[in-house]
Amino acid sequence: MAPTFDDGNSLFDFVVKDGNGVKGLVDSGITKVPERFIQPPSERIEKVVQSSKDHFASVPIDLSKLDGPDHDQVVEAIVRAAETLGFFQVINHGVSFDLLESLKNAAQRFFAQPADAKAVYLKRVSPSPFVKYGTSFAPEQEKALEWKDFVSMVYTNDGDAQQHWPKVCKEEALEYLKLSSKMVRRLLEILIGNLGVTLDDSRLESLIGNKIVNMNFYPICPNPELTIGVGRHSDMSILTVLLQDNVGGLYVKLEEDILDGRKEEWMEIPPIPGALVINAGDSLQILSNGRYKSAEHGVRTTSKKSRISIPVFNLPRPTEKIGPLPHVAEVDGGAVYREVMFQEYMSNHVGHAHEGKKSLDFVKVKAN
Repeated sequence: MAPTFDDGNSLFDFVVKDGNGVKGLVDSGITKVPERFIQPPSERIEKVVQSSKDHFASVPIDLSKLDGPDHDQVVEAIVRAAETLGFFQVINHGVSFDLLESLKNAAQRFFAQPADAKAVYLKRVSPSPFVKYGTSFAPEQEKALEWKDFVSMVYTNDGDAQQHWPKVCKEEALEYLKLSSKMVRRLLEILIGNLGVTLDDSRLESLIGNKIVNMNFYPICPNPELTIGVGRHSDMSILTVLLQDNVGGLYVKLEEDILDGRKEEWMEIPPIPGALVINAGDSLQILSNGRYKSAEHGVRTTSKKSRISIPVFNLPRPTEKIGPLPHVAEVDGGAVYREVMFQEYMSNHVGHAHEGKKSLDFVKVKAN
């Protein structure tokens, strides 16, 4: 028999504070979504359109063709995606299919553990400030909780990762981070080069030198039409690399200039075996003075099967200053964003519930 929660506080304590998560709620036998998880209609991902068969959301870019006869076409596809949708998928990216499968299995192993084994990584008790297990994004600030559990692992060095990351998934997560980082560096060089700018190695590394691996688990939901797995948001990163399983549920909000006067629409980023999803983050939009689009996206839940996704966030180092590249701002006739230390931007971003791309308002240059 499913447990009954006398009030919202007992539910919050069970799911959030005690570390049972949404999975614990589902495992308890609930048959309907508790009120604390019901999203207002404005926050649900409802107006969904299909991506066309030739769209770069559903046709992956083959990175093995870089430096070959099709180099210019590949670069053009990467740039076009970053300038419009903010999302694209890549194959032949340097991370083997076997590792991707092992990574998904490792994530399943972590979330299959008893609640007390995962709860040792709750923020207030975790043995490392760089490993955190939790649920939703900012549960204390959210009016409605997200239908998601996660473990987040910040990379500082190999020794710390080996010592503190969860044993059941650390080897796969670490290898995934290292191999995908090579691809991210190459993509960033391409995108910066397209802006007519050359950055030295140390600056490039500083822009993506802060790396976080998340493993996300979206349990089966009895009323998926009432919930969201992740609310509408953009990432803080320069670039995010995402592995998703075959369940689907990742949606990107189409920018107004794509919609051509139509109202809000969302498009699925369909699962492609062996592909990785790349999306631009706020830091890249700021750096490019708005030329590249930080993609607003979210996750829908499903009643059919639980879902796994594993992003690597490639962020500027906390002490790195981010602002429009001077050459780009000059060509554009002025900076759209002010310069800010990334730590300041990050603190503002994580201190609020998911609110689309409102986090960028923090650095927008106000019109006189």
